Amino acid sequence: MPENDRDDFPTYAELWERSDAPAGSNWGLFGADDQLGTVNFLTPQRVAAAARLARRGDVFRLDLPLHLPDPPLFGRGAYRQTIHNSPRRRMGNDDHLDNFWLQASSQWDSLAHVGHPEHGFYNGVQPEDVTGEEGSKNGLDHWAKRGIAGRGVLLDVARYIESQAEPVDGFSSRPITIAELDATAAEQGVTLAGGDIVLVRTGWEEAYMAADQAARDSVAADLHAPGLEGSREMAGWLWDHRVAAVAADCPALETWPWQAGESLHVLALALLGLPFGELWSLEELAADCATDGIYEFLLTSAPLYLRGGIGSPPNALAIK
Repeated sequence: MPENDRDDFPTYAELWERSDAPAGSNWGLFGADDQLGTVNFLTPQRVAAAARLARRGDVFRLDLPLHLPDPPLFGRGAYRQTIHNSPRRRMGNDDHLDNFWLQASSQWDSLAHVGHPEHGFYNGVQPEDVTGEEGSKNGLDHWAKRGIAGRGVLLDVARYIESQAEPVDGFSSRPITIAELDATAAEQGVTLAGGDIVLVRTGWEEAYMAADQAARDSVAADLHAPGLEGSREMAGWLWDHRVAAVAADCPALETWPWQAGESLHVLALALLGLPFGELWSLEELAADCATDGIYEFLLTSAPLYLRGGIGSPPNALAIK
């Protein structure tokens, strides 16, 4: 594997000039058989530097409770928990889950989740290579085996936009633009660095948590949500900043329904191998960052070590 602290990877514009791989892809740049994608940017040197960001020792959970959203979105099902009491009731209990959809709550999308309609999944993996069996390609188990840890950076776009007297409607398909990401970073005094795990607060979680059950039922029946704009320019922004992973508090990371034209899932998840986190819980962290003015932290995530897994709760923590 190349030394990924280097900064001589092609620019995004140069990726679109490739003739040895699908245009716009980074396939092969981390190795012909790579299944980690931009997680490769999380080098030991960068992880060690990120560990020094845990100054206060305050820990923020970034996963929603597993039962939320309720009802689940995108037609996914709700889990059923069964508790098994020991025959000697006072001696212990077990439990198991049925109908546990791994992307019904906070999640990582694996590199086997969405592919390019012509070229397949990240690094040329084809549908028949995604089996869930031994040797299954691009599954969550590859990230789980090494773990995900690095410098996390929160871009509180919802708070920034609200400060401009233009609050985000949490239940609209409002795209968040590159200009708004850059303006938020500038307002916060944040400079992105290679290998960052970027968290974007869109305001969807805040709106959802404030909604009553009838409104939540309506959201599930006819979902509209803000998110990153689905464009080549946004994919280029992520790649040229050498972002290792990106997550947001909204259901699809990008706007939902997807904008007409290009999908960020195809442009960045499939063609760049960039992990997408969705439905992350950012409210508590965002409030703390707004209070102390520090928007960087150690971020750790331990996806389920599930062979060939397509999605997983992130089991993510921000430590300041």
